[in-house]
Formats: sequence, C-alpha cells, structure tokens
Amino acid sequence: MKVQKITPCLWVEKDAMKVAKYYLSVFKNGKIKSYRAYKDMPSPSSNFDIAVFSVMGQDFQILAAGPLFKFNEAVSFVIRCKNQEEVDYYWKALIARGGSEGPCGWLKDRYGLSWQIVPELYFKLEAHKSKSKRLYAINAVLKMKKIIVADLEEKKPNKGEALQIGFDKIR
Repeated sequence: MKVQKITPCLWVEKDAMKVAKYYLSVFKNGKIKSYRAYKDMPSPSSNFDIAVFSVMGQDFQILAAGPLFKFNEAVSFVIRCKNQEEVDYYWKALIARGGSEGPCGWLKDRYGLSWQIVPELYFKLEAHKSKSKRLYAINAVLKMKKIIVADLEEKKPNKGEALQIGFDKIR
C-alpha cells in the first residue's frame, strides 16, 4: 500500500469523526481510514481526537483539538468540475447547513473551510491563446458567486467596452 507523503491536516474545535463524516457525505466514494481519541491526557483541556479519511484518492486528517485556530482563506481547496451539474452539486452541498457563498466561485463550508468550485471550461478559457477569451472568462467569473458555465462563453463586447481584470472586486 502506497503511503501519501503529504496529508492536509484540518484543525477543528471538536469531534473529528463528525467532521470527517460530514466531508464523506459531500464527497462520495470516500472512507474513514482511521480514528484515534486521546482522552486521558494530563489535563482535560489537552484531550483531542484524530480522524483520517480519503476522498478521490486524497487523504485528509481532521485534528479536533480545541478552538485555538480557525480556518481562513489563506488555505483553501479547488474542486475541478466537469459541468454545471457538478458545480451545482458541490456548491449546494458545501453551503448547506451553515456554509456561505463568496465571490468568483468561492464559498465556505459549515466549518469555515474555503473552497472554489470551478468548471473545467474556465481553466481552458483562462489559458486560451486568445487574449479576449481569457479576459472575458476572467471578468465573467469576477462578477459571479457560483460560476455559471453558460456565462463563461464569450459574447462580443459593446463598442468601446474594455475587457479588464478587476481583482479589487474580490476584496
């Protein structure tokens, strides 16, 4: 069995198994690989538990060790989706039960972890050899919350309308 060299460790406040099961409810075909509870530590406040689960061939570790750290946008995960149906599925599943929408395909799940849900078409367009296709796709996404595949396809700009990137809209 091949051991994964790098495993993301997600620190949550409590109940590592509950958090792991939440992610397994969103990402199908996953499994719990291990669970350990350390409840006999020298001080009750130093008790913790760890759940390791795997989804899509990627292992994740959930460390439930108190409210010392919170997620922020500096660390996030991108989900590459084949079509609008898949975008819609992950968007709905991850904002359900306490998640929140953000700009440009970004959202936070119920635990505050940031995700960007992106259709494959966007990656193709933003790397396209045509500058106008690249800029159109980027500007289209900057105006969206959930990315809508049909709105990524380039439409001719009105006369005099410039295509510009405006990352200041994200902040």
